Amino acid sequence: MCREVELRQAVLAKNDGAAEALRAGLTARGTAVVNLLSSPGSGKTALLEQELTLARKRGVPVAALTADLATENDATRLARSGVPVKQILTDGLCHLEAHMLGRHLDDWLPPDTRLLFVENVGNLVCPASYDLGESLRVVLASVTEGEDKPLKYPTAFGLAQLVVITKTDLAKAVEFDEAAFRANVLRVNPGVRILRTSSRSAEGTGLLLDHALAIAGGTRPHTPVMSRQPRAAHVHDDAPLQAEGAQDPAADAPAASPSPPHPHSHPHPAPATTAGPR
Repeated sequence: MCREVELRQAVLAKNDGAAEALRAGLTARGTAVVNLLSSPGSGKTALLEQELTLARKRGVPVAALTADLATENDATRLARSGVPVKQILTDGLCHLEAHMLGRHLDDWLPPDTRLLFVENVGNLVCPASYDLGESLRVVLASVTEGEDKPLKYPTAFGLAQLVVITKTDLAKAVEFDEAAFRANVLRVNPGVRILRTSSRSAEGTGLLLDHALAIAGGTRPHTPVMSRQPRAAHVHDDAPLQAEGAQDPAADAPAASPSPPHPHSHPHPAPATTAGPR
């Protein structure tokens, strides 16, 4: 057990170092990174395509990098926005890591990019543990996923700096209890802002872009306040986290790092491909 814990710490320490270096370099050039996390099928790509298109119309220099285990479908869709887009094929890896992101930005990211949106692999477990050097971490959930999603995936929602509800046009049809969802989000992440969006009805279009631009302009992002009970090492461990002040013995423990332990052993990702404007 001790060796497993040491391995977890070593893996994440290496990633955190790479993330800090990447964040410092991008900040120095005026680029803010927005890390988007969600389950598969949440509507993340559809929403991002709308935000990228709006950014181009407004004259905001943005770019997007999207990661998937296979296919270039998402890059093809995002490239319709007319902004620079790059696809990373992870070849089985369930998340991105800071060194991977940095490597794929070399000689690709336009120098005047104000915002870089990173569409992480569709997964609410693995990606939650890895800092990518982002300025803003966003977790998305569709109304079709249920009100208890934040409680099932407390690490992802608990470390979010912004939460986005998607597919709100379907809320009535699926009897989505938004009040319960919001209460569950705030239970694991007190004070975090929650946005409502629908790619079909255009509700909330531009809210994500506006929030990201505010962060890029110097507005301080929400700081998640969490404490975490000691956990045994496990490849897909996602033990419940407690918000500070919750009725739990660990409530007075120090706040958790933005990158909780969760190492994996996976094959090296395949080379990325670039999709140009359509």
